[in-house]
Amino acid sequence: MTYVDGFVLPVPKKNVKKYIKMAKFGGKLWKEHGAIGYKECVGDDLHMKGILPFPRQIRSKSNETVFFSFITYKSRAHRDKVNAKVMKDPRCATMPSLMPFDMKRMAAGGFKVVVDPFKRK
Repeated sequence: MTYVDGFVLPVPKKNVKKYIKMAKFGGKLWKEHGAIGYKECVGDDLHMKGILPFPRQIRSKSNETVFFSFITYKSRAHRDKVNAKVMKDPRCATMPSLMPFDMKRMAAGGFKVVVDPFKRK
């Protein structure tokens, strides 16, 4: 069963380029260590009527934009193995110690995929 780690986070607009640079580096690491998918998505249509929008949920400020990101794995066990390899990779230590966003405001979780009509058999 496919497994996904998902993230929603506010990024100061002035730091978007720094965040994308960091994300590209992260995507390379996760891919090299076996992740089967890695996406970084910046908010575009975030104020939909009738639902709780991401900006309100994570209390983003007017000078921030919202990113929705996810990494896909073959299974939860595969996720755990890939993440362990990434964390041991010496290049991981080169990631900036000061992230271009507030880590405490990031929402994250692991999810079992239960419907995937595009999955090849």
